[in-house]
Amino acid sequence: MELHVTRWKRYGHDRLYANLPDGTAVGWVDVTTRDITILRAEYRDDVIALLAKHLQSLTEAVPPDRAPEAQARPMLPPLTPADDLAANPPGQSLRDLLAESGPGLMERVVSRLLRRPTEWDSWRKGLAGERRVGAELNRLGRHGWRVLHSVPLANKVDIDHLLIGPGGVFSINTKHHHKRAVWVGDDSVKVDHGKPAPYARKSRAEAKRVGRVLERYCDFPVSVEPVLVFVGVTELKVVATQLDVRVYQERQVSALVPLFGVLTADQVEQVYGVARHRQAWAQA
Repeated sequence: MELHVTRWKRYGHDRLYANLPDGTAVGWVDVTTRDITILRAEYRDDVIALLAKHLQSLTEAVPPDRAPEAQARPMLPPLTPADDLAANPPGQSLRDLLAESGPGLMERVVSRLLRRPTEWDSWRKGLAGERRVGAELNRLGRHGWRVLHSVPLANKVDIDHLLIGPGGVFSINTKHHHKRAVWVGDDSVKVDHGKPAPYARKSRAEAKRVGRVLERYCDFPVSVEPVLVFVGVTELKVVATQLDVRVYQERQVSALVPLFGVLTADQVEQVYGVARHRQAWAQA
């Protein structure tokens, strides 16, 4: 039986698949680790021979005198309690913002009497949303996942939640739209058919930003997936076709639990060790 090979690169993976003429996969190899997985035992020898041949054609030997020098990765200082982001509760950045710049008692009374919405109301609503999503994410710890909240970046912005586990790394952006209907496209989101908001595009940019920081200190590639989580909505309609941003309601984040095969247990701990260090994000 003649087999043909296709290459598949997605979610940080790079694989060569051996397929039957009808497209059925019978085996694959990880281009980075060179580990071969056999899906149909009866084709084992053919799969190994074919994939080994294609791997060899991908590899170009570099003469020793021209081999690039490995760049030493930067080292983070020992972690101190003040730098440990693992202590952050959900919404810590918004709590600090309200404490530093929030309204005094008189301002709150006047705003309430006049029924005048303020920026502080938006902060408090955001804080409530991050707390609800954070509570859901914290439950994933029993399944081998690690979670951080309010990871501070430069320019006074932060990552609402960072989830790290066997299924990879997820940068999670929380949006609280109480009793609203939400429509999600590839690059924009509409709340109650209103003006498009660039939530999806910003989530992708945030995930890339996170990935650059983690790869700076980890000795292996780190792919970061963006996630949007909507809180309190009455309806969530996803019409995106690219599907490169995961979209959930707060109770649906447990769907990430079964994902595995992206990071080993040791890699999870290494990524988590970097991510919880405040100084790692100082220049992000």
